[in-house]
Amino acid sequence: MTEELTAFHEAGHAYAAIYVGARVQSVTIDPDNDDGPNRFGDTVVLWSRRRFSQKDMAEKAAWVALAGPVAEMVYTQKPFHPATVAEWSQDWETAFESLEHVRNVQHRLAQLERYTIELYQAFQDDNHWAAIGAIADSLLAHETLDEEMLQEIVEPWIGEA
Repeated sequence: MTEELTAFHEAGHAYAAIYVGARVQSVTIDPDNDDGPNRFGDTVVLWSRRRFSQKDMAEKAAWVALAGPVAEMVYTQKPFHPATVAEWSQDWETAFESLEHVRNVQHRLAQLERYTIELYQAFQDDNHWAAIGAIADSLLAHETLDEEMLQEIVEPWIGEA
């Protein structure tokens, strides 16, 4: 995976999290692999249990998990199914597990596919894509962005998140 592709992938996660109302503590394309599996990037999302119901938070977490792969799809103009790309398996698994409240597996898969389509369509919007591009550009320049830097980057497109 190229560094540029990783930057867009992580930017997708970060932007989607901010957009749905979560906080992003940090996003990086230079992760510390000491604490888990080898990966190319990492986005630390903080969810407020006071702000979101358990179900709402789970659904938004699935959406955020799929946003990285979808940002890559839009960037490369190759709309693959997120479950079929090995590099996206952790994101797909996270999204799938987030929706554990949807007991019927077929319904859960259908919901994940619906989220993927919604994200793909949303990321075609110039404002959304400009914000993702600005995050990716900043990641390529700095490798790691903190919450304050991210807020400053996305503010022109979504205001105070």
